[in-house]
Amino acid sequence: MEPDNQSLPTATPAANRTEPVPAPAPTELFSAEEPDHGLRWIFIGPEGLRAGWSVMVFLLFFPPLVSVNMAAMFHFHLIGKTGELAPRSAFFSEVASLLALIIAVALVGLIEGRRISAFNLTGLHRRQHFLAGLAAGFLALSALVGGLSAGGWLRFGSVALSGVAVFRFGLLWGCVFLMTGCFEEGAFRCYLQFTLTRGINFWWAFGAIATLCACLAVFVRGNASTGVYAAALLGFFPCLYLEQKSSARSGGFWYAAWVTSTLFGAVHISNAGESGVGIFAAAFIGFVFCVSVRVTGSAWWAIGSHAGWDWAETFSTARPTAVSRRMAAT
Repeated sequence: MEPDNQSLPTATPAANRTEPVPAPAPTELFSAEEPDHGLRWIFIGPEGLRAGWSVMVFLLFFPPLVSVNMAAMFHFHLIGKTGELAPRSAFFSEVASLLALIIAVALVGLIEGRRISAFNLTGLHRRQHFLAGLAAGFLALSALVGGLSAGGWLRFGSVALSGVAVFRFGLLWGCVFLMTGCFEEGAFRCYLQFTLTRGINFWWAFGAIATLCACLAVFVRGNASTGVYAAALLGFFPCLYLEQKSSARSGGFWYAAWVTSTLFGAVHISNAGESGVGIFAAAFIGFVFCVSVRVTGSAWWAIGSHAGWDWAETFSTARPTAVSRRMAAT
């Protein structure tokens, strides 16, 4: 009996076997890196609300808040009559501006999802940096005054206060200039420096400064504006070098410092009696404060130094500062 010739099933070679290819996942059909150029892209960037819109929102809130706060201070007789230069009036004038700044930054932070402390107020050793800045500002102004006196460019008059009055008025003016340091550094080295750093490149910085200089040339008379032009020109070449050698992100801090320092000098033009040299000095110290933010990681050294400098300039040497000039013009 012969065995049945039945063909046994054979395995299909791997080379000839066809297997279904799985369809790509839906997320793979489109590139994840494809940019979104819709309306959201216009307003929202990688770090939230774009810097330009943030500044516009801030400017929408801040001036009306200052006006409301000042009106409230006058209504409750916390600020005296026009031109009165007294610690009490100066203190509440600075408080009105500082409160407006805090509220405006808080509203912007609410939109952006940030806390107020995120605007260059965090970092290590904040108290130590503040106290070191306070001492540095006082000592720097004292050294300047000593040099001017030794060279015959400055002469001291008679002592205006004595006894307990020295400590009393020293403490009062110290409170005034603490508010000044918090307000001016809060505006320039905290809010503006932080916001512009995350969203400015060389050409936006150049355009902002060119616009500022053009406005000064058209609307401001006198030679004080030359200090702004000098500061703008001095910052142009280093920032242009950064633009050629590095990415926009790595140079953002210095482009922002160029803008905020030049603007810091420009806002002091309204102080009566300022010269081009004085305005350039204000812009330069503004840049020093920006460097301190970079070095220490926060604006606390700048706040302390600003307060210490102004206190020494006004109280110990009786030289008018921006605060006293603002009060005289109020």
